[in-house]
Amino acid sequence: MDELRRFRVALTAWAAGGAQAATAAASARELSGGVRTIVLVEGASDQVALEALAARHGRDLGAEGVAVVPLGGATNIGHFLDVCGPAGLGLPLAGLCDIGEERHFRRHLERVGIGAGLERADLEPLGFQVCVADLEDELIRALGAEEVQQVIEAQGESRPFHTFRGQPAQRERPVEHQLRRFMGTHSGRKALYAQALVAHLDLRAVPAPLQQLLAHV
Repeated sequence: MDELRRFRVALTAWAAGGAQAATAAASARELSGGVRTIVLVEGASDQVALEALAARHGRDLGAEGVAVVPLGGATNIGHFLDVCGPAGLGLPLAGLCDIGEERHFRRHLERVGIGAGLERADLEPLGFQVCVADLEDELIRALGAEEVQQVIEAQGESRPFHTFRGQPAQRERPVEHQLRRFMGTHSGRKALYAQALVAHLDLRAVPAPLQQLLAHV
């Protein structure tokens, strides 16, 4: 396990609290010397997308000391800010969240002393970006429904997608909604398509939250 991965594991255990928190904190502090910036994202698919986009630009975030850390859900942002923010490691921070979870990010950033009276426009200068409605929605709009379906075909999942579209709850919904929902139906599918869709992006049409986050770090 490389040092950056060990750092993410230790940081996650520290943020989780419990009996092992003190040991994890010591490990995270020891390993933080090689970390320049911590990017807090909601889940693994966000991490995969950002790292894949960086690679397309010829960048290796890990080698640059940028640790992209999945929160395991936006409601955990407070715990991670406690250990990463001014009262914890005190390292530069950035992040990515869905529009529905923006309030959690704003509230906890203010609580740990990163900004005050924050509105959405205030988040970007701090390095935090908001996806509308989420990362999958951003990528589907950037590529277009037809090209996304071609990516699904390339993954060998045309038949499962066709079956999904035929479900009563999905039949009358726009194809963009069906695509977005399909990507969240199985564990690991969001991460699979995050990487596949980023690989197909025209780099002149990258969703703004991803592009701006990568530029910030």
